[in-house]
Amino acid sequence: MPVASAAPPTEEGLGPRRIVDIVGSLVLMVALSPVMLTVAAVIRCSSPGPVLYQQTRVGINRRRGIDRRSPVARQVAVDRRRLDRRTIASAGKLFRIVKFRTMVENAEAGTGPCWASKSDARVTAVGAFLRRYRLDELPQLVNVLQGDMTFIGPRPERPFFVERFRRRIPSYADRLASRPGITGLAQVEHKYDESEEDVRRKLEYDLRYLRDRGLKGDLRILWKTVIVVLTGAGAH
Repeated sequence: MPVASAAPPTEEGLGPRRIVDIVGSLVLMVALSPVMLTVAAVIRCSSPGPVLYQQTRVGINRRRGIDRRSPVARQVAVDRRRLDRRTIASAGKLFRIVKFRTMVENAEAGTGPCWASKSDARVTAVGAFLRRYRLDELPQLVNVLQGDMTFIGPRPERPFFVERFRRRIPSYADRLASRPGITGLAQVEHKYDESEEDVRRKLEYDLRYLRDRGLKGDLRILWKTVIVVLTGAGAH
């Protein structure tokens, strides 16, 4: 089923949104620091491996680029070498997303890129709890502060999947017209991805948000995000 293009706006003229991102991320990092330190300690004590997990994701259009001398650029170069050249997305800026680790170390070493599934053996006991209540997403406040992400927008996907869906789903690349978000309309209205049909459904929500976004809609998404976090809805 084709997905109609939303003709989403670019990021130009969004100065106030960026100010909210900077101030909001700083305030939340301070306010939530006890929670984040507790989560970090529990992860460290419960399973071998690092507390934080970093992964290359596709953000806003690549024309903005990244500093090739930065640690992020060097890590992205490593990730590119690991991927088949045909699977490298060319539609958006690459950056390193930061999350609390919820899986065993090197979870995809034998499988390559793949989604988590219900009762996934790679997910640790602590990780299952963190994923259910979205606590693993808290370190992304750093990504928001750095400007790679915003609070509300389409979720950033991995290059492997972006390239796959860009080829298969019309208008998929349109969701890259905005900085990706920690939460978004698709996340509060639909569950985690388990199939391409989920991706198509969530794309409709992403494009609707980019077409109609405004303060009222953002406040509604934030409220529904709180409900999702408290109830663990849509997680696996």
